Amino acid sequence: MKLNKFLHLLFAFTILFGVASCSLDTTEELTIQPRVDYSNGFLIANEGKYGTPNAEVTFVTPDLSVKQDNIFLSNNGGKLGDVLQMIAFNGNNAYLLLNNSNKIQIVNRYTFKATGEITAGLNTPRYMAFANNNMYVTNDKYNGDKFVNVYKTSDNSLVKKITFTETVERVVEAGNNIFVQNASFGYGNNITLINTTTNEIQKTITVNGNISKIISNNQNVYAIAAGTTDSYIYQISSAGDIVKTTTLTGIASAKNLEISNNKFYFSSGKSVYTMDMKGSTVPTSPLFTVASSIDPYSDLYGFSVVKDLIFTSDANGFTQDSKIVVYNTSGVVVKTFSAGVASNSVYWN
Repeated sequence: MKLNKFLHLLFAFTILFGVASCSLDTTEELTIQPRVDYSNGFLIANEGKYGTPNAEVTFVTPDLSVKQDNIFLSNNGGKLGDVLQMIAFNGNNAYLLLNNSNKIQIVNRYTFKATGEITAGLNTPRYMAFANNNMYVTNDKYNGDKFVNVYKTSDNSLVKKITFTETVERVVEAGNNIFVQNASFGYGNNITLINTTTNEIQKTITVNGNISKIISNNQNVYAIAAGTTDSYIYQISSAGDIVKTTTLTGIASAKNLEISNNKFYFSSGKSVYTMDMKGSTVPTSPLFTVASSIDPYSDLYGFSVVKDLIFTSDANGFTQDSKIVVYNTSGVVVKTFSAGVASNSVYWN
C-alpha cells in the first residue's frame, strides 16, 4: 500500500511538472492549478498520431490563463487510446470517440474519471450524436462496411445497426431527427435523415457541391459544400427540407463551418471568413489568414468557434504538439499556446 501511495505521488508530481513545462503564450508563465472540477472551461481534443495510443484531452480555463494537459491520464492513470476523433456530451457524461481503438470512452465530464466504455459493434467509428434517448455512431472503414450504430444511453447497449452504401461521416441532431453526412474528404453531396422513432432511413437530401461539414444550430442543419469556383451554405429544416441556400460567390473550397451569435464562420485555404446568417452580403476579404507552420498543408487542421473565441490549430506533422492560436471575433490574436498532438476540436464544458 505504501509503495502504491508513493507511486501515485510520484505520478502526480510528474503530471504537474509536465503541465508546468508549458505556457499559454510566449510572455506569460503558466499558472499551475491542479483541478478536481473541469466545468466551465474549454476541452481540447488532441487526436494523437494514428497507430499510436497518444490521444489526450487538454483543459483550459475560460480566461485562457490556466492549462492542464493530459487530463485523462492524470485522472485515470492510463492511456486514453488511438485517434480521439471527437467529444460529445450527454447529461453528466462526456463521450470520447477513439477511431483507431474502436472504442468510446465514457467519463464524468466534470471530474474526468472513467465511468465506462463502449466497444460492441464499432468498426472505425467516426462521429456521434444523441437523440430520443439513443446515441448514433457513424462507422466507416476504408473500403469496408459503412453503417450507423444505435445505442441506448441508459445502459450503452447496441440496439440496431443501420447499413449504408454511401460514406457515413459527421452526424448531428435537429428536431429529434438524426442527419448523417454522406460525404468525406471533400467528396459527396448527400445527407440522410434517420427517423429516431423507428430508427429507419426516412429521406435523402441532395445538394450542389461536395459537402465538407454539417452542423446543427437552433433545430436546423447547416451544410457547407464546395463547387468549382463558388461554395454554398445550405439551411435544412428538422424535417429535411432545404429552406435556404447561400452562395459564397468567388470563395472556393469552403469548409470548417461554425456558427456563433448568428454569424457563420468558415475557412477557405488558410483564410477565415465570417458573415451574418440572415444577411446576403458575401465577404470579399477574410477576417484573418493564419500564418504558416512547419506543416503548411494542415495549418487549419483544427477550427472551432466557442464562447466568441476562434480556436485554430495545426497538425504539426502529427509528431509534435499542436500550436493553438486563439482569435477574438474581430480577428485579433488573443492567445497562443501548445496542446497535444493533432488538436482537432475545442468544446465548452
